[in-house]
Amino acid sequence: MGLRKASAYSHKRVVPYTRKAKKRQKSYVKTVPTSKVTKFRMGDLVGYKNGKYKTLLIVHAKERVQIRDNAIEAARQFLNRFLTEKVGKDFYFEMKPYPHHMLRENRMLTGAGADRMQTGMSLSFGKTMGRSALVKAGQEVLRIGITTPKAEITARKLIASVKPKLPCKIFVETIKK
Repeated sequence: MGLRKASAYSHKRVVPYTRKAKKRQKSYVKTVPTSKVTKFRMGDLVGYKNGKYKTLLIVHAKERVQIRDNAIEAARQFLNRFLTEKVGKDFYFEMKPYPHHMLRENRMLTGAGADRMQTGMSLSFGKTMGRSALVKAGQEVLRIGITTPKAEITARKLIASVKPKLPCKIFVETIKK
C-alpha cells in the first residue's frame, strides 16, 4: 500500500508519539519505521566550524506543522545536488528538524465482506507507518552557509524552488557576519 497524502498528517494538532524503550515489552511503539533522512549536514563542515562562511541563509517555518521524513529527505537531496552543481564545494548545508514522531494509520478494508474482517473504529489506535518532525512556528528548518554574493543569489533561487516540497509557509532570514 502506498503513502497517504501529506495533508492527512501535516496540519494536525498532535501529542508527540515517540516512546521507544530499550525493552520491547515496556515500549508503546512496538515497531519503529526507519527514518528516510540519511544525512543532516553536508558541504564543508570544517570551514563552517572555523567561521569561513560570512553569509548564512536560515529558513524558518511560519506555522506549526508536521514535516514527514520523506519531505525532509526530498528537500535535502534537491538542495544538496543543485548546491554542489551550481556553487561547487564551497558551501555548508544543514537540515535541522529530526523526525522523532511516529505516524499511525488505522487501515480500513474496502470491498465485499470487509465488514466481517475488521473491527472498525473500536481499538482504532493504529499501526506505525512513518515518521515526522514536529516543527513549531518560527523554528529553524534549514541553514545554508555561503561565501560569495553570486552564491547567495543561487541559494535563494534554490530555496524558492524547494518551497513546494515542504508542507508549510517559510521565510528566509539572512545573517551577515
